[in-house]
Amino acid sequence: MSKSIAFVGVGRMGANMARRLKSQGFAVTAVYDSHRPGAETLAAEIGAKAPATLAEITAAADIIITVVTDDAAQLGIFSETGDSLLAGAGGKTFINCATVSPATHREIEKRAEQAGAHSLEACMASSITQALNGTLYLMAGGKKAVFDSVQDVLLPLSDDGKLLRYIGTSGQAAQLKALVNMVMNINTAGLAEGLGLASSLGLDLKTVMEVFSQTGANSRVLATDGEDMVNRDHACFFSAAHAAKDSGIALSLAREQDLNLPLAAAAKAQYDRMVAEGLGLLDKSGIAELTFPGRANA
Repeated sequence: MSKSIAFVGVGRMGANMARRLKSQGFAVTAVYDSHRPGAETLAAEIGAKAPATLAEITAAADIIITVVTDDAAQLGIFSETGDSLLAGAGGKTFINCATVSPATHREIEKRAEQAGAHSLEACMASSITQALNGTLYLMAGGKKAVFDSVQDVLLPLSDDGKLLRYIGTSGQAAQLKALVNMVMNINTAGLAEGLGLASSLGLDLKTVMEVFSQTGANSRVLATDGEDMVNRDHACFFSAAHAAKDSGIALSLAREQDLNLPLAAAAKAQYDRMVAEGLGLLDKSGIAELTFPGRANA
């Protein structure tokens, strides 16, 4: 517990991870976010600093956990010029939790090593509540020695390690995370179509979901999103915009392997449509707005 920890990116996921580690006795010393008021509010809550620069974040901790939006943001905080987490990074360890491309994770590892630091990807397959409760599903990629050196920080985030998996070298965890989200997005789109058609046919949707749960139509998405689709409750836990981005990462990997994935492409097209129609900030369950009869975008 002697390791000091800082966070870069304290939206709902990053903030709850910081709260979790603080509650488990870790020294969370500093937080940073491009939206400074959010960082300042969290810092006051957990007794941390909210520095104005990335370099100050690196100086404030032994381990820096990053939870940013996309590839551009990830590469930006590890910039090779200007304000950067790499400034004075010798001996520090970065744990990068954003869903970004495998190539970006490999590039960050290279830049960190050039600065005398260490880097690990810890890709998350969970949401906001799990971040606070310490039940994130974490897939780690990078050098095994780096993974071993930070396990004590990852364990309280992943149900004492029950939900922690070391996948392999840098980029491999990101590959697997992209596949997880690709399949989840396909399942979500399929469920929205099944329930939308059931609604159009006049079937009782409670009965439909019960039958789905007891047959080959069952899925984890049915449990997490089914009622939200019916009730039009799309409070955001994983946005349609992120679903589109993550399916895009998986499709890029498929193109590199010369594979055609028509279901993944169709699901991405639906999420792209949500974004184009101004629904990108809805939860992924909002894809039902495109399939249920009588809804504005159906």
